[in-house]
Formats: sequence, C-alpha cells, structure tokens
Amino acid sequence: MKLKDEVRWGIVGYGPSFNMGKAHAGWINESPGMRTVAVCDIDPARTVAAKEDYPGIATYLDVDDLLADKNVDCIANILPHNLHYPITMKALAAGKGVTLEKPMCITTDEATDMIELARKNDVLLTVFHNRRHDGDFMAVKEFIDKGIIGDVFRVEAFMGGYNHPGTWWRSEKKISGGNFYDWGAHHIDWILNFLEGRKIRNITGFYHKRVWNDVTNEDETQAIVRFDNDVVADMTVSTIAKAPKPRWRILGTKGAIVDKWKGSFTAYTNVDGYDATIEVPYKPSTWEAWYPNLAAHLLEGKELEVKPEEARRVIMIIDYAEKSAKAGKSIDTPFE
Repeated sequence: MKLKDEVRWGIVGYGPSFNMGKAHAGWINESPGMRTVAVCDIDPARTVAAKEDYPGIATYLDVDDLLADKNVDCIANILPHNLHYPITMKALAAGKGVTLEKPMCITTDEATDMIELARKNDVLLTVFHNRRHDGDFMAVKEFIDKGIIGDVFRVEAFMGGYNHPGTWWRSEKKISGGNFYDWGAHHIDWILNFLEGRKIRNITGFYHKRVWNDVTNEDETQAIVRFDNDVVADMTVSTIAKAPKPRWRILGTKGAIVDKWKGSFTAYTNVDGYDATIEVPYKPSTWEAWYPNLAAHLLEGKELEVKPEEARRVIMIIDYAEKSAKAGKSIDTPFE
C-alpha cells in the first residue's frame, strides 16, 4: 500500500446513538497526519449536527456522493451491522480505504469478499477492535503473557444476565446479525488474543430462543471453540441467565484467573510451593491510541494493529457457531 503524507477521512453514519460518528471524527483529528473532511448520513439533521461539531467539513446525504469525493482517502463505516458489507464493498471498489466499526460484518463469506477486494485494490481494510486497549483486557493479557499461570488450556467467558434486550436495531437479527455480534465480538477478539498463535480446529454452537419473543435476536448464544492441542474456549452471551457467572475463568497449567469485572481480577498461582491468591488491578484504558497506531501504518508503514484476517476469525467463530447450532454437531472451520 502506497504511503501518504496526509490521510483525509469521511465518516459514514453520524447517528446520535453513542455519538460514535462524532467520536471517530474526533479521534481521527487528534491523530497526527489525519483529518476528517466529510460526513455522510441519510438524516439531514445529523449532517447539520456534524457541521456544527466540525465546521468546514463537507456533508452528504448519499454515500455514492461521498465516495465520488476525490478529497476523501478513507472512510470510517459506523453503520448498523448489516450495512458494513455492502457499503464497505462500494468504498473499496471506489479505491477508498475502510475502517469498520466492529463487528466486521455478519458472515465469513462477506469478510473474505472485503479482504480480497481490499487486497486487489491495495487499500486499507481494518476493524475498530479498540477494546484491545481496554485496561481490564490488557491487564489479563499481560499476566497470561508473563507465564505466571503457565500454558492456558481453557478460557471461559460470559456476558449477560436476565434482562429484556433493548428494543432497537441491535435486537433485530436481520440488522444486527444476532445476539453474538455486539459484546460477543469483543469477547471473541479478546479470547483470540489471549490464545495468540493457536489454530482453530472446530466450533460447536448452542443457540436458544425461549423467552423474549418480541425481539428477533436469540436469547442466549454459546460458542465452544477447539484449538490445536485441545485448548478450549467457551463463550456465552445471554439475556436469560438468572444465575451470575464470572466474566473470565481462565485455567493454565500453573494457575488460574477469575475476573468478575470489578476493577481487578483474582489470580491463583503458586509461589515457592505456597498457594497464593493475588488481586491484580486493571490497567488504564488507552482507546485514544488506536487511531495514532493506524496513522503510523498509513503514513510510516508501521504494522497494522488489527489485520482484516484477524477480524475475520471473530466473524468466523460467530458464523460457524450458528451453523453448528442448526446442524446439531461440531463443524470444522476454514482459514486455519
């Protein structure tokens, strides 16, 4: 990919939910050598808001008009999940680089199409897995990487409780992709980083639709991933779990980690023959570092933090967990 002197960005999707369009534009502007120059949203009120937030930018109501703007090098796609694929394919075909909000897309095939087109046109494709910069994740990963609990052979992750899902697009399967695609995408990306270098052998999924019939997402989704050397990851996202469960339960050959999302995690290990329990505080989060890292990739050729093939693995696990649940058996996976 040809290095640039400056990278000019367009934001696609400036909706008010969480103000992520505004946030991305700000993070881009704070990164040396990068600048937000345009915003696109189908709601005219949102383009007015964008101009108020960032005076002087161009605004568009149609994404085709934004993609025709020669002043835009890359776009940040912050649309609902089902629009990640078609809009990104349009952008890549127009020669624009793309940063996608997570999840990358809904199916493995979609991810592959995007990867191949970005490679063909020699443009950026990455996914905003910014929660790799969460202090809790960084603390757990550092502890694992130091070898204090030995070789990790089991990772159990849980997110949820017994709560009615919010009544908006994130609860509609045709738009969101399903129950797994929100926080589940973060957790799966974390797991893959905890088990860096491990190859996936097969996936077993269990999907439940039992209680919340006024929304179309599943009530509970589970993916059990078998890696090489029989290392196992077990991830559940539930809205029908009355009983609590730790966020992380990670077992290694010399110890374990239990995290209940309370500002620190508990490590169990052995020191000179004595069993020891250690309370390890989370690190400060560094979300603001994600876009500067991307700028260094585009301007200086530094390694891309989130490679699209890594993001595809997240989607592959979710996609194949559902395929497995429907088939009632474990399914081998591609790309490994």
